[in-house]
Amino acid sequence: MKRLIVGTSGHIDHGKSALVKALTGTDPDRLPEEKARGITIDLGFAHAEWDGIVFSFVDVPGHERFVRTMVAGAIGIDVAILVVASDDAVMPQTREHLAILSLLGVRAGVIARTKSDLVDEESGALVDDEVRELVKGTFLATAPIVPVSSVTGDGIPALRAALAETGRRLPSHDPGARVVRLFIDRVFSVRGFGPVVTGTLDGGRIAADDRLVLWPGGQTVRVRRVEVHGAERKEAFAGERTSLNLAGVEREELVRGQVLAGEGVLVPSSILTAEVQLLPSVAAPLSHGTRVRVHHGTADVGARLSVVTPAGRLDAVRTVAPGETVCVQLLCEVPIAALRGDRFILRRPSPVETLGGARVLDTGRRRITRKTAPRQEVLELLARGSDEAIATLFLEEEGARGLDPGPFARRLGVPETRGRSLADGLVADGKALRLAGGTLVSSATLSRMA
Repeated sequence: MKRLIVGTSGHIDHGKSALVKALTGTDPDRLPEEKARGITIDLGFAHAEWDGIVFSFVDVPGHERFVRTMVAGAIGIDVAILVVASDDAVMPQTREHLAILSLLGVRAGVIARTKSDLVDEESGALVDDEVRELVKGTFLATAPIVPVSSVTGDGIPALRAALAETGRRLPSHDPGARVVRLFIDRVFSVRGFGPVVTGTLDGGRIAADDRLVLWPGGQTVRVRRVEVHGAERKEAFAGERTSLNLAGVEREELVRGQVLAGEGVLVPSSILTAEVQLLPSVAAPLSHGTRVRVHHGTADVGARLSVVTPAGRLDAVRTVAPGETVCVQLLCEVPIAALRGDRFILRRPSPVETLGGARVLDTGRRRITRKTAPRQEVLELLARGSDEAIATLFLEEEGARGLDPGPFARRLGVPETRGRSLADGLVADGKALRLAGGTLVSSATLSRMA
């Protein structure tokens, strides 16, 4: 059965949680404070099945103070619901949430115009026009706008149908496409069982008795029990909301923002080489050395931005203008469990502002200075090159040291099976040589040595 992660988005008080309850029968607001204040302040979860698809909902807060929580909830979603209230229309967090979803690479969604019972048909049409103008040029440009009322139930069947139709067009998750990695978004204890964590499984599969590594820190833990939507399972697969009962770790050692990964599949890095795209709405250019917040997975980490100037361009301006896309290095306060290709969000710590999004190009590159700056064509290759071309580049840069099979796959951010396939292809094409023990060395390096 197909399984999809659906994330809500939109301004505060536009009815996101009520909509999830109307769709699933489960109220995602679980905290007493949320019940008392009538607003969502933390991530909420629910699930339901219709039309042969299991939908896992992640409900996010809409208040501007909780945008970082929204980003943590948006990680790994397949389908976005942009929620706009009929009596309020487009508001600041409507725009900000849409920008964040776009920067994170979300590619499918529907638009729910909630509280349709509070306006007449003409007023609703005006809101639809405003929404269409907002989503022009985004992944929601052709998404259906469904007027709904969580109070009367009008439009809920139509929204379910729109979600199912959108979901059917999406490819199913391939467990072998990415390494085993789960971003922890909730931690609690169950009497008699011990600590439990939840998150969306980013890749691979996790089964009971598997050993995983908790990052940052590198502590090895054992999976005692696996659940998906409250039902015990032998294993969970990529793209599923997963609950893991862990052994070998105490509840007090677990927090949102940590990552569970397979043994040997990644090494966290404090230096991320990335391609950054600033939003056109950013108030001012970002200077070299600016402090930012990196929102990767469910983590929120402080970092300093270092603008990369290509070799030979000593007169280049080391700033990033609003709307510009450039290569940077992010010097993080703590190591981040990132892989090449990961997308994440950059925000300004003070005054708080969403600056833009970024894509990890390399997790193993040392600090780039003007003396060690790569050529422009190398930066372009990192940003646009194929896996094969980038694998060749990494081998050439390693020189006579070469790369062993494990580090080779980790540097490329791919599972070991994919790493072996890439290595076999490079050897077959004469671009690399496999030495005794499996170490790969660039053929160009060996030619220069000879």
